[in-house]
Parts: sequence; structure tokens; C-alpha cells
Amino acid sequence: MTSTSRPLTADLADPLYYLHNFQTVLDWVGERHGDLLAPEEMAFLDAFRALPEPSRALLARMLMRKGEYFRRDRLGYREVGDTATAMAPLISAGWVDGDPLLTLETLFALCTRDELKSALHQRLVERGLALSARKTLWLAALREDDDQARTAKAWGWDGVPVYQLRIRPLCDRLRLMFFGNLHQDWSEFVLAEQGTFLYETVTLSRASRPFQSREEVDAYLDLAACREQFDGDLEALEQALLPRLEALPDNPWLRERGHKLLFKVARERERRGEEQAALALYQRCHYAEARARELRVLEKTGRYTEAYQLARSAEAEPRNEAEWQQVQRVLPRLQRKLGHPVRRAGAIPTHHEFELTLPYYPWVELAVRNHMRTASEPVYYVENTLINSLFGLLCWEALFAPLPGAFFHPFQSGPADLYRDDFVSRRRDLFEQALARLNDGSYRAVILQRFEEKQGRLSPFLFWDALDSELLTQALDCIPAEHLRLCFERLLADPRANRSGLPDLIQLWPRQRRYRMVEVKGPGDRLQDNQRRWLDYFQRHDIPVAVCHVRWRETE
Repeated sequence: MTSTSRPLTADLADPLYYLHNFQTVLDWVGERHGDLLAPEEMAFLDAFRALPEPSRALLARMLMRKGEYFRRDRLGYREVGDTATAMAPLISAGWVDGDPLLTLETLFALCTRDELKSALHQRLVERGLALSARKTLWLAALREDDDQARTAKAWGWDGVPVYQLRIRPLCDRLRLMFFGNLHQDWSEFVLAEQGTFLYETVTLSRASRPFQSREEVDAYLDLAACREQFDGDLEALEQALLPRLEALPDNPWLRERGHKLLFKVARERERRGEEQAALALYQRCHYAEARARELRVLEKTGRYTEAYQLARSAEAEPRNEAEWQQVQRVLPRLQRKLGHPVRRAGAIPTHHEFELTLPYYPWVELAVRNHMRTASEPVYYVENTLINSLFGLLCWEALFAPLPGAFFHPFQSGPADLYRDDFVSRRRDLFEQALARLNDGSYRAVILQRFEEKQGRLSPFLFWDALDSELLTQALDCIPAEHLRLCFERLLADPRANRSGLPDLIQLWPRQRRYRMVEVKGPGDRLQDNQRRWLDYFQRHDIPVAVCHVRWRETE
């Protein structure tokens, strides 16, 4: 069974648009994830549909708002009608607590200053607190005496009823199964209906889902809970995270997610000067950047022999260009420390450089652009936008191929496996077909046609605001197909790292059908590592590029 990748979003003119969108998610999850749902979740899907419409609408409204506690007077919706009437079935179902226990912090968050002064008057007087003092002072002082949770009435506040939403964790799990992540929410439907975001249509089947087992859903939520602890006690986070990593299901996506969090913990340890703790975590971490950080810590702590052995191992089988680049810097230092012969570095590519002295302008790249461009020789500020966009347009079909594990729902700007190791290999034939157009000359027509057809649709490689037909046409006139292929092949070699670091400007000579890319550096600026890697690549392949160093003209 297949369906279009995009369920119908509700018309925003319908007062219950949000309820229809919420029901769409529930139906989608029930149809595609039924085998992963617990009995209580299946029961929720059935019971929700059986509720009166006002109750369903009210619950959807509460779920789409932040927080767990709500005052009745702040839950007034015309399409819902009487709040108490609509709330009664939700309380009866156990999804909402009609008289919850409130901590002092929750009470203070719900009540106005005057309401607190009335409810807590006796406590404030007994504590010797000025009734004109700030709420924060009251809270700090009263919390020292008593922070036991009580009902609103027990706190002395019997004005507006308070409700506690208890069904959010279950609904967040359903939302996770729909989106495959927790950072997207119900607003996606509204933004799509408004046309704020335009998504490519990808054909999905019932098998198009982010999770294949209940265990994977649980593991994702466990990791999410660990991430929420990051700003707290790092030691407690480690104790919670490490066993979870050991127990992760055989899912490369989840394992990368877990080890990325472990890497963040290790980096924070290192920033705090806890090198040994950081080192122990780096050595357990499989995230791509972990070995490079381990090498830095070993060198920093004087463990030169271990660092040298690790550097030689990384040099033999580097995980990426960035790691290889770092190793080339570290190895000579380690060889000197250990008394080994220092191996001479290979020839360093030389980049064409020139210098300009210009009147001060707050945006140095635009200062150079404005100085260099003429009516017949345009210069554009493109940085990472042009090459990425040309690639994204030419390889659109490969990027949006409906492969398992790539697209789960209608609101994806790109494939979920973009940064996984097998991203290119799974689409090898499709990418080769796209790049073959550079050989037969059809690439130009394909790029220009997709520029018109796909205008505004989200893609991880498209920068629509930076493109126009004039730039696109002139760039295709001036950049040879073989140079585009070289750039695209490097993007495919490491999409995560190589989407950035491209030169700031492109200078075009349309009459001569040639071009030059220019990296701009203002006073005191230095080339970043990812920029050096692109420059070295261009130099090795005779792609025209230069580095412009800017000095500001001295003025009175």
C-alpha cells in the first residue's frame, strides 16, 4: 500500500484545523506503527476518536501549548465552548488531573503577584517578608521553609481551577513515531499550509517509518532524556548514558546519535580541564571527531608515545580529511618530542594571493565584490550557496529518492540518512546518472528546469535566497562541466564537512566563458581548516581560485 508523502493539511480557515492535523498524525501512526504501539497507546487512539469534539479539540490545544499545568481561565477557545464541560471527559479518562498537586514553583508560575499575596498572605507575614517585595524574593524565602506539593486550595488559592496534563509523554511518543525526531511539532502542518515551508513530494509506503521496533523508540527517548541532563551534573549524565550506549539496538542511526552525545560530554570535560576523564570518554566514543580529540588530549598531557601510535594509525586510515589534516600537523611535533627523525611534509599547495587596500566597509566580502565587479565582469557573493545549489538541482532525484530509512513523513527538507556512512553508496546509480549529464551536456537544461520547477522547495543543498536566473545562467556559462564534476564529487565524499568552506566570491567573465573563485580575508583574519582543504583541492585540480587579503585605507 502506498500513499502520497504529504497528508492533506487542514484549511486554516477551519476553526478546528489543529484538531484535524492532530488526528492526521494519530491516524498515520496507527496505520504505519500499529505493531510498535503498546496497549495503552492503541487504547488512546481509539478512545480519543470516541470523545466529543470539544473535548478532542481542548486536548489538542493543550498538547500544542507548552507546559504541564493550565489555568481554566487561560483555556478559553470559542470553538471549544465551555471549558469545564469539555474538560470533564478528559479528567474521566485520566488524561488530565482536575485537582493536581502543585509545587511552590508551579504555584508561582501560575499565579499573578496579587493572587500570590492573597493566597500566601499569612505565610509571608509569618516569614517577615515585605508584601511589596518581588515574587522571586518570596519564592526563595518560602522554599526554605516548605516546598511540599499541595493542591491549589491547600496553598490557599481557591480561585481559578488548575489542570495538569498527564498524557503528554504518550503523545510525544506518537509525535516521535510520526516525525522521527522530537524537534518537529504540530506547527509543521500550519507552516506547510501557509506556504512558509515547501516540501518535495516523496512517495511513501507503510514501511516508510523511522523505527522498526519498539526497542528503537525506547532507545531514542532514553537518549533524549540524557540530552536534557547535559547542562546539569555531568557525572550523573555519564552514569545514565554509558549503560544506554551498551544496550542500544543494532541501529547505526541511533548509535551515532548516542555517541555524538558522549562526544559532547567528553568535550565539556576537556573544556573544564578534566583531561583524564575526557580521554576515557573519547576512547569509548565512536563519533567521527573523537579520535582527533583523543590525540590532542594525549599530546597535551605528555603521553607522546601513545599519541604518536594513535597518529600513525589515523594517518594510515583517516576517518575524514579534517582528521588527516590534523595528523599532518601533530606528527612532526610528536616526532621531535620522541627524538624520531622528523618527516618532511609534502609540498604545500600554493594559492594565488593578492592584496587590496580599500575604504573601510563593515562587510569585507561585499567591499571586495563592489570594488572588483563591473558591468561586463560581474562578481557575486556566493560563499557556500552556489556550488551546493548547483549540485542540489542536478542531483535532486538522487537526494529525494524514496529509499527505506530516508523519508518518514511529508515535512522533511532532505533525507534522514544524509550524514550516514552509506548515504552515497545506497544511491550510487542515481548519483552516477546525474553526474553523467555533465558528460553529455544535458546538465545545463536539467539545472535550469529544476530551478523553475522546484522554486522554494526545501533541500539541504539549496539556497534559494542567494540564487537568481542571471547568476545561475552566467555561472553555467563560465564554469566548465569538468570543474562542476570535481566539486560535486568532493561534496559526495563527505556531505557533512564539505558543504562549507567554499570561497566567498565568484568572479565571472561571460564573454570569455571563464571564472575565478575568491576567498576574502580582512585584517587579522586567517584561513580556516575547511577553507584550506577546499583551496588545496582546487589547486590540485587546476580550478581557478585566489585569496584576497584586504587592508583598510587609512583616513583622517
